[in-house]
Amino acid sequence: MGIFSEFREFIQRGNVVDLAVGVIIGAAFNDIVKVLVDQVVMPPIGMLLSGVDFSKLAWVLKPDDPATEASELVAIQYGALINAGIKFLIVAWVVFLIVKAVNAMRRAPPPADAAPAAPPPQEALLMEIRDLLKGRP
Repeated sequence: MGIFSEFREFIQRGNVVDLAVGVIIGAAFNDIVKVLVDQVVMPPIGMLLSGVDFSKLAWVLKPDDPATEASELVAIQYGALINAGIKFLIVAWVVFLIVKAVNAMRRAPPPADAAPAAPPPQEALLMEIRDLLKGRP
């Protein structure tokens, strides 16, 4: 029974639950970013660069041989790396904005300007004497 109670204690920690929620939301966010990069961001960039489709950019090491039925194309697909880099930058930017917003919410508001502390009794007495002397002709 000891291992099950340890496991239950481990699962009930707040950090584990927060991490699980973060992973689930991150996986869902990944689909949004994939569509955003592949279908929204990259087509205009490709159009500006004379219709280049970044996802299809590759350095062919061994071309297909049409004489054989098996596909023997060997290529380094650096276009996929460019897309992945752009996806990373988008995710990093969104995470930065989220962390910045959370930090702004966590910061305690600056304390309101408190009224100045009352002066010590001897200073208050000296200020009264000063004021009385100012009022004399």
